[in-house]
Amino acid sequence: MPAPSRDGADPRTDRAALADRLRAFPVRPLDPAGHRASAVAVAVADDGTGPGIWLTRRAATLRAHSGQFALPGGRLDPGETAEDAALRELDEELGVRVDPGQVLGRLDDFATRSGYVITPVVVWIGAAPPLRPNPAEVAHVHFVPFGELDVAPTYSRIAESDRPVIGLPLVGTLIHAPTAAVLHQFTEVALHGRPTRVAHLEQPLFAWR
Repeated sequence: MPAPSRDGADPRTDRAALADRLRAFPVRPLDPAGHRASAVAVAVADDGTGPGIWLTRRAATLRAHSGQFALPGGRLDPGETAEDAALRELDEELGVRVDPGQVLGRLDDFATRSGYVITPVVVWIGAAPPLRPNPAEVAHVHFVPFGELDVAPTYSRIAESDRPVIGLPLVGTLIHAPTAAVLHQFTEVALHGRPTRVAHLEQPLFAWR
């Protein structure tokens, strides 16, 4: 196990280590034909106790997927890359503006049952700034430390699919795919350097709409 750095930080989770693992991971993109292209930001920040990511709960007033747990993100605007969209949504939803040079890499595209192809973009924030959640989109923001994120997923079955339904026990509840699939792959790839795939993982029925 690597020795801690002088400030007590785990060198496995510093910016360079995360970027190296993401760079070594052969990302699998998907053709968005027939789906709406979108992106989410896996934003790595340090709240003063160590690194983690921001997980949001969507506002109850949203037309699609209201009240569900999600990563900051949304549809790509015309001419945008996934990185452009992830950074724009991070600003629009949480009030966090980040330079494009802070992007560390991508994870596999994930096709959702509701008609989207999601591109997860990993972004290095550094010291967590004050957040300004947009109440029209975000009901609550959770900071999930890496120690809590690195948790064994649960798997269940539904009659409508032969694929396993993934769940992640986080923030006092069970987070489902697509968010659970993205976070599980981030943990496997960026924190452990394991080339784990998640495209085969299923979403619960309420996420199909």
